Amino acid sequence: MQLLVVIAEKIGVLGAHHLIQQSPKLRKDNRIRTIQASLQIEGNTLSVDQVSAVMEKKRVLGPKKDVEEVLNALKVYQQLNLFNPLKQSDFLKAHSLLLSGLIEKSGQYRKKGVAIVKGDKLEYLASGYTMVPVLMRDLFQYLKTTEEVALVKSCVFHYELEFIHPFIDGNGRMGRLWQSLILMSEYPVFEFIPVETLIAMHQNEYYRVLSACDKEGKSTKFIDFMLSMIDKTIDQLLEDYQPKKLQEGDRIRIFLEQCSTPFSRKDYLACFPTLSTATASRDLRNAVDVGILLRTGDKMKTVYTKGKNVA
Repeated sequence: MQLLVVIAEKIGVLGAHHLIQQSPKLRKDNRIRTIQASLQIEGNTLSVDQVSAVMEKKRVLGPKKDVEEVLNALKVYQQLNLFNPLKQSDFLKAHSLLLSGLIEKSGQYRKKGVAIVKGDKLEYLASGYTMVPVLMRDLFQYLKTTEEVALVKSCVFHYELEFIHPFIDGNGRMGRLWQSLILMSEYPVFEFIPVETLIAMHQNEYYRVLSACDKEGKSTKFIDFMLSMIDKTIDQLLEDYQPKKLQEGDRIRIFLEQCSTPFSRKDYLACFPTLSTATASRDLRNAVDVGILLRTGDKMKTVYTKGKNVA
């Protein structure tokens, strides 16, 4: 699938910029957006600013349940790297934290049947509760044995989880959380890519595609939908933080904040892969002229260090 190749290339560019990994503010902002959007899909009313306030332990005026949901989500996302996406025990532990105090038996599969009703119409009848442990065991076995790339298997897991509906509550947020975890196992940058924000913006389509897949008995449309959401989210990040939009002085400043010296022109280009060699040379030459950088060596052996006029 061509989109898989395109997304993989964009992930590489995003990683090369070091923007998310090395910017605490960007990491924090994207985590807040992720949590707010994922909970908004489930009816949580808190805004991005209110979620940020909860994170900073400030008093927030809002429904107690909504604040509790944010506090629980923060606990889960703060220890995201401790969960193994292949372990069902970790999956249940994450649900226990995410729904703690919100439902009677968080971290346990449901012990009764569930159905989704819209108006007077039965929209979806989930699998019988006695089948849930078997179906979830098979789903985790798929994760461990499939040769599908992470981008695809994360979508498959997300869809199948919603189809099985293993919990009384929290299925949607667990599906989105675990998809992120699966993606992180191959692309660590996904810890801070807020795909949920775009899903929230296309919430009706999200549910429409899930319903269509249920009726067709296959997840193809959902995979296409989620890949398009991932692709668009990465595009937004690249557009918002693309180094080519920075002025010459800003590029030098960002590079010096993120990278050690001495460095070569090749190192500089690795940080800003969209720059031409000529532009990189000009940046470095001008920085030397104003005393921001010191240059030693010649031609291919040229290296740069911080000058006396570094702010």
